[in-house]
Amino acid sequence: MNLSNESLKLIDEIVADHKDKKGPVKLMLHDVQKQLGYIPFEAMEKISVGANVPIAEIYGVVSFYTQFTTEPKGKHVINVCMGTACYVRGSQLLLDRIKILTNAPVNGTSKDNMFSLDATRCVGACGLAPVAILDDQVYGNANNNKDLENAIRRIIKEENINQA
Repeated sequence: MNLSNESLKLIDEIVADHKDKKGPVKLMLHDVQKQLGYIPFEAMEKISVGANVPIAEIYGVVSFYTQFTTEPKGKHVINVCMGTACYVRGSQLLLDRIKILTNAPVNGTSKDNMFSLDATRCVGACGLAPVAILDDQVYGNANNNKDLENAIRRIIKEENINQA
């Protein structure tokens, strides 16, 4: 996949902003993903040069942390925790309902690129189990609390209005 000149310039700006900071790699990766929605190989190359870190190490960071992805994501990202506490409290049922609601496959993106749905490991909010995250907003007790599903329906409605 070839990146646009605009995307390449954005990556250069992110690298320049963070290269003199302590531990810049994760900061750069986070910003690239926030701006582009994923971390393309070209970004890893530029980060490698800017941070003076081997590309293998950059790739190691990207592949180790589940928050990073090398594949483009949908406009809205939903993570459903499948850790032990969430699983025993019904996260599989929640995941199944969200899959139907968004038409997104698990660990994939809907055909309209509106939603990405990821089954993730523990998100560290076991007391709120089951937990899901929609665009950085955490939803606890998500089987009994319908705020998450209502937020998804609101997004779908708003997008349908904007496309009309």
